[in-house]
Amino acid sequence: MDELNKEVTDFKGLTEGDTVTGKVVKVEEKQVLVDIDYKMDGIVPISELSSLHIEKASDLVNEGDELTLKVKKIEEEEVILSKKAIDAEQAWNDLEDKLDKGTVFDATVKEIVKGGLVVDVGIRGFIPASLIETYFVEDFSDYQNKTISLKVVELDKAKNRVILSHRAVVEAQETEKKQQLLGSIEVGQTLEGTVARITSFGAFVDLGGIDGLVHISQLSHEHVEKPTEVVSEGETVNVKVLSVDEDNERISLSIKDTLPGPWENISEKVQPGSIVEGTVKRLVNFGAFVEVLPGVEGLVHISQISTEHIGTPQEVLEVNQQVNVKVLDVSESDQRISLSIKEVEAEKNQQVFKAYEKEEDNAGFQLGDMIGDKLDKYK
Repeated sequence: MDELNKEVTDFKGLTEGDTVTGKVVKVEEKQVLVDIDYKMDGIVPISELSSLHIEKASDLVNEGDELTLKVKKIEEEEVILSKKAIDAEQAWNDLEDKLDKGTVFDATVKEIVKGGLVVDVGIRGFIPASLIETYFVEDFSDYQNKTISLKVVELDKAKNRVILSHRAVVEAQETEKKQQLLGSIEVGQTLEGTVARITSFGAFVDLGGIDGLVHISQLSHEHVEKPTEVVSEGETVNVKVLSVDEDNERISLSIKDTLPGPWENISEKVQPGSIVEGTVKRLVNFGAFVEVLPGVEGLVHISQISTEHIGTPQEVLEVNQQVNVKVLDVSESDQRISLSIKEVEAEKNQQVFKAYEKEEDNAGFQLGDMIGDKLDKYK
């Protein structure tokens, strides 16, 4: 018996561990018969066809297919072969090369399991849920039979462990896109973006793959207490690029600089001689600055504050006080407006005096008559 086994083992030099090539001659439900030019066909059990679970051998191979196989066992009446072993050897070499080079490759999702996805990369490759996308994925069903791009992130041959990541591919693509976008953005450009996030100090605007910050001071020409007063998440806005820091991936933006300035066409809004209402914003030694339009302040010189002599503006004015002022002069190019409170008061006094004179005229005849009668007595 030992001699017979030795003869079978040595037939055509075929031994366990050899690699052979053959043609599939029959596909049964749980095994495949392969002609390997031996005295009998080799058998590939379904468990040796793939590292993944398959229901029928026909799910993976067809009659006539050429297969490279490893001899697993040689017995008197059968030769057991493995496609899975050959695939695994090639796969480990290929995966180690891909890991070293950071190669991106495609694979098709074959199974959805608890905690992630399984792909066939010659051996069983696992994509944990946390490495599928850059965002949380709740339902994996859409990935079944889907081809996705992957990177190898961990290999452990001893434990037959292959960890793959689609997220790493997406992140690398996003980083590359960011760098390209950063390189194309120039200071002074006006771009369109979408408000992505709002914070207490400003708003982050998505410029198509990278966010820039619009500081609260750059949201409007007017004073802004809260960014939500002027922008909302998801809103499309025009922004001007103030600065670009490629090393730190920071972009400073301004919405204010894309809007008409408060002084633009000011001479059409405020004309010399007109009387307007304003708010006292600042008091200085030489006068008071009064806001007559949002973002537009004019100066009331101390000599134009009151009809009476005053030593300091604080004697008659206080910050946030509402006052009526007369426009004396407007200069759009210098962004300067000269105002007067005194002339408003003088005009009021003049109107009161005229009204009093009118009353005097109406009462004058009676008064004259009375005085005249009395004067007659002394004639």
